[in-house]
Amino acid sequence: MNVQLVTDLSISDWIKNVIREDEITHFMEDGKDFINDEKIEEILRKNRNPQKNKVRDIIQKSLNIERLEPDETAALLNVEDKDLWGQIFQAAGQIKKCVYDNRIVTFAPLYCSNFCVNSCLYCAFRKENTKEVRRRLTLDEVRRETEVLVSLGHKRLIVVYGEHPLSDIDYIVDTIRTIYETKVGNGEIRRVNINAPPMSIEKLKILKEVGIGTYQVFQETYHHLTYRKVHPAGIKSNYRWRLYVLHRAQEAGIDDVAIGVLFGLYDWRFEVMGLLYHTIDLEKHFGVGPHTISFPRLEPAANTPFIQQAKYKVSDEDFKKLIAVIRLSVPYTGMILTARETPKIRREVIPLGCTQTDASTRIGIGAYSDRYTEQEGERQQFFLGDTRSLDEVIREFALNGYITSFCTAGYRCGRTGKCIMDLLKHGKERWFCKLNAVLTFREWLDDFASQETQKIGERIINREISEIKEKLPQVYLKFIQYYKRIENGERDLYF
Repeated sequence: MNVQLVTDLSISDWIKNVIREDEITHFMEDGKDFINDEKIEEILRKNRNPQKNKVRDIIQKSLNIERLEPDETAALLNVEDKDLWGQIFQAAGQIKKCVYDNRIVTFAPLYCSNFCVNSCLYCAFRKENTKEVRRRLTLDEVRRETEVLVSLGHKRLIVVYGEHPLSDIDYIVDTIRTIYETKVGNGEIRRVNINAPPMSIEKLKILKEVGIGTYQVFQETYHHLTYRKVHPAGIKSNYRWRLYVLHRAQEAGIDDVAIGVLFGLYDWRFEVMGLLYHTIDLEKHFGVGPHTISFPRLEPAANTPFIQQAKYKVSDEDFKKLIAVIRLSVPYTGMILTARETPKIRREVIPLGCTQTDASTRIGIGAYSDRYTEQEGERQQFFLGDTRSLDEVIREFALNGYITSFCTAGYRCGRTGKCIMDLLKHGKERWFCKLNAVLTFREWLDDFASQETQKIGERIINREISEIKEKLPQVYLKFIQYYKRIENGERDLYF
């Protein structure tokens, strides 16, 4: 759709055709959605001052890689004893190691358009923000942005779109194809995840066909009244259209879906419960819950006074608690930490169970190829806490004992959706991932790393190879063959 041809009338007509009520009621029971605000508040009240033995039993259940029930999660959220929180934090790290090993997956966000029809009070992209510089990338610009990211060594992207006819399904499909087609030397993007507005099942099937990875939609807040207050107008004001979009995605055949909350809009304990109920309902309908859970905090945004007035901002200490409780509540699901957070906070919370994070992040439209270094509020959604390069982030991970994985093998081997969740629950996927993490890290070190990062990365690689030899003798010889082929210049070998 031509940018110049979009008028208020055409936008209005487009909005009228987006929501399909039958695709909401299809998943509801007795005319109600699965978030019962009063029930959640009552469960939280009922589980105040939990006994120590009860909390320890709940921790042990999580260590057995079993999802918690709402009463159990509410008990953890109500813990006040510092020693018990220490045990929760320790268990979160153990669970992450058991399920995901010592890997961290990295990706970069790519913002394609900031045109939007919604009025979200906390967002700089809201339609009322006249100071925002509106822009939609052309396909040539998408290619240039991708080339920069590929040249850094990225293999995964999360591509972000505003809700607007200019970034409807046709544009999304064209940008995804452009990204997959872009090559730079040995580099390429192998998995395109998207953060895009809720769609109909018909359009979601098109996303499946074009080969997206994970489809990510955050509810922002699960509290109904708060949701109405912060989304006063636009398509996004329809709570249930958004709430059930990942159900529609699963029905459309998209294996991996991702949920999240913007912490700071309402009480963080309530929101953690909402994430759990969302997980439970997806599992109930489809046998598999979210592929990942995200937990961004409200951050400053240009010309967005709501953020300064917000009453539910989450402290650093509570942020650590909510991350640990999410890890225990859904022990087999990936957890994404974003560059909204500062390097200091990221260092502190990654050991609590985080499995993915972005790096070398720029969220202005066209920000990678324009190569500006200062954050510009008029062209991005919010301000970032960490804009370090991918090389710097990976070097720090290696110094702290983590191996950065660029693996995208599972998506091409059918280890997605219910299949990968079953493997994760039984502790098997971590070993596939360890093998592929070493192979892809070898690629990245040889093709993209600075000398300093290479030196530190070699120590991690050698340690991992020793563990593979010890723990996986049955595949060690084949692994070494693949490893040597990559050293000799081959790429994209995987188990």
